[in-house]
Amino acid sequence: MIVVTAPTSTIGRVLVDVLLDQGAKLRLVARDPSRLAPEVRDRVEVVAGSHGDPDVIDRACAGAEAVFWLAPDIDVPYADFTRPGVAAFVRHGVQRVVAITALGKGTPLAAQAGPVAASLAMCDLIAESGVAFRAVACPSFMHNLLSQVTSIRERGEFSMMIDPDRAAPLVAARDIAAASARLLLDDAWDGTGQVAVLGPEDLSPLDMARIMSDVLGTEIAYRRSSAEELIARLTGFGMPDEAARGMAAMFDAKNRGLDNAEPRTAASTTPTTFRAWCEDVLKPAVLG
Repeated sequence: MIVVTAPTSTIGRVLVDVLLDQGAKLRLVARDPSRLAPEVRDRVEVVAGSHGDPDVIDRACAGAEAVFWLAPDIDVPYADFTRPGVAAFVRHGVQRVVAITALGKGTPLAAQAGPVAASLAMCDLIAESGVAFRAVACPSFMHNLLSQVTSIRERGEFSMMIDPDRAAPLVAARDIAAASARLLLDDAWDGTGQVAVLGPEDLSPLDMARIMSDVLGTEIAYRRSSAEELIARLTGFGMPDEAARGMAAMFDAKNRGLDNAEPRTAASTTPTTFRAWCEDVLKPAVLG
């Protein structure tokens, strides 16, 4: 039995499909089970509720061999949210835990990077429990651009806090899910460690704008935003001020090389190019 938390998230949805295709027996922890596709609900066990709730995660981990752990929204204290899960892993003898985290472990930049620091602390908490653990460490997600579909469609631009020429890795959700599935299905590993997923190339915002323009068939410009602009935009969407400032701190750290700290290897290079993601995901979203 494999437990999947956040199964309706961008990564979680893909992971569930991959694991079901491999014939895995799944138990999904979902705040709102109605958001699960009917064809998924018919093939899995569902535990309704938050995986930060001690009773919910305790029920979910009973008899489980492996757990996929994904922290919720950024304004939740990751380590505090995860403590009931760690207790349940130990209590029920879970053999393997795989969690999604950020790059930068062991670097000075990570300590100043808001949610990155919180995510790494969460992983330390899981690792210290004694359970076999792998952190899937990610740079920026390609799918984050979907939050700017309206701007791309109506104004022909997207914005970030990153220097226009700062090249860094990007990763697709399907590649994160594939790496996570391999670990969850493999019972041969133990101990603790990290698996980086870096995408196939380092791209700057200007590179991204060029590729997006080519795929969409219209000029897409990049506009660098300030920290205060980002904070105002995020708080305007309802994010608490402290969490928004943490996001700004994270992007400042990325702009100073946080995502470039992990050396690229054959093992950490995932297959989905930014161009392929734009063709498969961004273009239908912009044109839809």
